[in-house]
Amino acid sequence: MKTIIKTQAIVTLALLGITMPALATEQNRWYFGAGGGLTLANIAQQEIIADLLGAGYETTEFRDNDSDFGYKLYVGYQFNPYLALEGGYFDLGEFDYTATTIPAGTKTGSLSFSGWNMDAVGTITLTERSSLIARVGLHEGTTKTQFAGTGAVNVLNSDYRNKDIDYKIGVGYQYKVNDAWSLRLEAERFRIDDAVGNTGHVDLYSLNVVYRFGTRKHAPVAATPPPPVQQPAPRPIAVATEQYCSELGIQFEIGNENIERVNREPILVLATFLEKYPDTTAIIQGHTDNVGTAADNQRLSEQRASSLRNYLIGEHGINASRLTAVGFGESQPIASNSTTQGQQANRRINTVIDCATDIAGLSTLPARTTLAMALEFEVESSAVQSKYHLQLESVAKYMQLNPDVMVTLEGHTDNANPATAQRISQERAQSVADYLVRTLKVDRSRLHVEGFGATRRDTYNITASHRQENRRVNIVIGYPN
Repeated sequence: MKTIIKTQAIVTLALLGITMPALATEQNRWYFGAGGGLTLANIAQQEIIADLLGAGYETTEFRDNDSDFGYKLYVGYQFNPYLALEGGYFDLGEFDYTATTIPAGTKTGSLSFSGWNMDAVGTITLTERSSLIARVGLHEGTTKTQFAGTGAVNVLNSDYRNKDIDYKIGVGYQYKVNDAWSLRLEAERFRIDDAVGNTGHVDLYSLNVVYRFGTRKHAPVAATPPPPVQQPAPRPIAVATEQYCSELGIQFEIGNENIERVNREPILVLATFLEKYPDTTAIIQGHTDNVGTAADNQRLSEQRASSLRNYLIGEHGINASRLTAVGFGESQPIASNSTTQGQQANRRINTVIDCATDIAGLSTLPARTTLAMALEFEVESSAVQSKYHLQLESVAKYMQLNPDVMVTLEGHTDNANPATAQRISQERAQSVADYLVRTLKVDRSRLHVEGFGATRRDTYNITASHRQENRRVNIVIGYPN
């Protein structure tokens, strides 16, 4: 007699371990998980009855127990936000049947299955806390099959054991409770050999708890308000009757250390202060959000600080000995990295600048307004939406009242179609320029159009709303260089 488990068609799920160059892994790479739940095996009743009949026994009653409790323990390593490797131990429980026969007797069979596995696990993010997972892997499982007979049924070989390597697949849903703890619901299928020449599968439906090592607690901060549309440059501050100080704080796009146009006016004010007071010095401090490794973020923060230092030296002629650039990586957040706004606030530069006593009665130039606006676009579209017409009218009126100002239109895209990203971004910026010229009668010579493709991101392109924010045109209103 044989214990037979039916084999059903299995659709193999492909796991994509795609690493995006600008999206680094988080610090909590190692994690531990444990789960348990229902296991199911489809015992092939008709095949067993036919097998008994072939041996001269008619089955009058057949009872089976095709479910049990199974569990698994595992350790994982997260290579990037999309791909992890997991290894662990599993025990899928025991399944059995009893067949009552004529001539009078019974035939019982039982199967237990346990072993070790190694899986590649792919993740698709749905929201900030939830994601879908899929896995494919190999397991080395040990199958123990036992038979017993009573009455007229005689069993010659009662115990069978088999150890074999086979594949497994699974899908699931994961919810992130906090930075350290997550919950998973999973369905997995283990391909097995029942030790008596038959192949089949056992399914495990489990609830899992996952703990990630090395997570860091962020200091509680107040909710970060949305960035203002108008960003006036900081003005020199009169601290005392004869003492003047200056300050500067600018933000950066994701993974970027370049100085943007919208920041040139505030930097001009800083440069003017340093020129007026040649004995003052400045310490330029670079910071990042917490997305990426600590080493990568430290390097990026240093690059951001050095970029501003080099800009002040190269564009404004400030003596290099007066400027010190330091990077603090992700160690000094001013907002929570759990939100997009908080991450953007943490990608910044702060400057600590000496105060000066104005003995000669000098005064610094007043700050000039640099205004930044953003228009969002539909996927693959460069058409200006009607909801932005009123905003563009205000831009045109501002330019009429201030004939010296220039406007730069910067086009951007998400990462959905790299082949057309540069073209689409340029077309978006040009579309806004055309609307200003044709509809609002702005002098085209005062408009500069530039496309950046998908190289400058405000968000990480993970969700649909993030990608929407990156499909934009920034309108930077400033003064000519």
